[in-house]
Amino acid sequence: MSGSSLLTLIDDIATLLDDVSAMTSVAAKKTAFAAKKTAGVLGDDLALNAEQVSGVRAERELPVVWAVFKGSAINKSILVPVALLLSVFVPWIITPLLMLGGAFLCYEGFEKVAHKLLHTKEEDEAEHVGRLEAVMDPEVDMVEFEKQRIKGAIRTDAILSAEIIVIALGTVQDSTIGTQIVVLTSIAVLITIGVYGLVAGIVKLDDAGLHLLEQASRAKQALGRFILRLAPKLMKTLSVLGTAAMFLVGGGILVHGIAPAADALHYLEELVHGVAGIGGMLGVLVAIAYNGVFGVIAGGIIVGVETLVRRMLPGRSKADEGT
Repeated sequence: MSGSSLLTLIDDIATLLDDVSAMTSVAAKKTAFAAKKTAGVLGDDLALNAEQVSGVRAERELPVVWAVFKGSAINKSILVPVALLLSVFVPWIITPLLMLGGAFLCYEGFEKVAHKLLHTKEEDEAEHVGRLEAVMDPEVDMVEFEKQRIKGAIRTDAILSAEIIVIALGTVQDSTIGTQIVVLTSIAVLITIGVYGLVAGIVKLDDAGLHLLEQASRAKQALGRFILRLAPKLMKTLSVLGTAAMFLVGGGILVHGIAPAADALHYLEELVHGVAGIGGMLGVLVAIAYNGVFGVIAGGIIVGVETLVRRMLPGRSKADEGT
C-alpha cells in the first residue's frame, strides 16, 4: 500500500531523530505512531490528488503537481498553528473534532461506494472520454483548465489535511506542547513531501513506460509494457485501499469515542483471545472487521440523513433528484 511506503520513510526518520536527544526521541516515536493513525487518509489523499492531475497535458503534469504541492504547504502552515492553539486554549474540543473527522471519513467513504454502485461503467467511461476530448480541443483555454484543476486539488488537500492534523493531534493530546509542535510539524512536512512526491511519480508512470518502449532492449520494452499496464491498475488499487482505510480509521475513531461501541468491541476481543494459538491474531482481525463494519454503517446513516434532508429542502433542482 502507498501509505506503507510513507510510513517506512517516517519510521526511518524517527530512528534518526531518536539519536539526537531524549526529547526528540519521545517526539519521534509519537510522530511514527501518529503517522500510522493517519495512514488511512493517505491512500485516498494519493488517489484523489493523482485523479485531479489526470486530464492535464503530459508536459504540464509536474508543474501542476508542484503548484498543488505549494498550496498544500500553505494549507498545513495554517492548519498546524490553528490545531496547536486549540490544543492549548480549548483542549476539550479535540475529542469532538476527532469524532467529526471520523464521521466525515465514513461519510466520504460511503459516498464514494454509493457513487460507484449507482453509476454504470458506461457512464464513467463517457465522463472520462468527455474529459479527454475537452483536453484535446484546441479551443479549450488550458490555462484556465489548469487553474481550475489546481484549485480543486488544493481544496481537496485542505479537507484531507485537516483530517490528518486532527487525528495526529488526538494521538498526542496529553503530551507537552513541545512534543505536540514537533509531532504535528513532522507529520505535516513528511506527508506533504511524501504524498506529492508519490503523486508526481504516479502521474509520470505512463511517460516512463513509453520511454522504455522506445528502447532497443527487449527487456526494457517488456518493462515498459508492464508499467503501462500497471499505471491504471495502481490508481484503481489506491482508490479501493484508500476507501477501505477510510472506513477502518473513521469507524475506529467513532468506536473509541462511543462508550457502548467500545465496550462491545472489548468484549468481542476478550472472547476470541481465549482461542488457543491464534487468539491474538483473531483479536486483531475482529477489531479490524468491527471498526470497518461500524464505519460502513455510520457512513450509510450519514449519507441517508443527508439525502433525506436534501429531498426535504425547498427549491431542489431536478438534477439533484436524479442523483
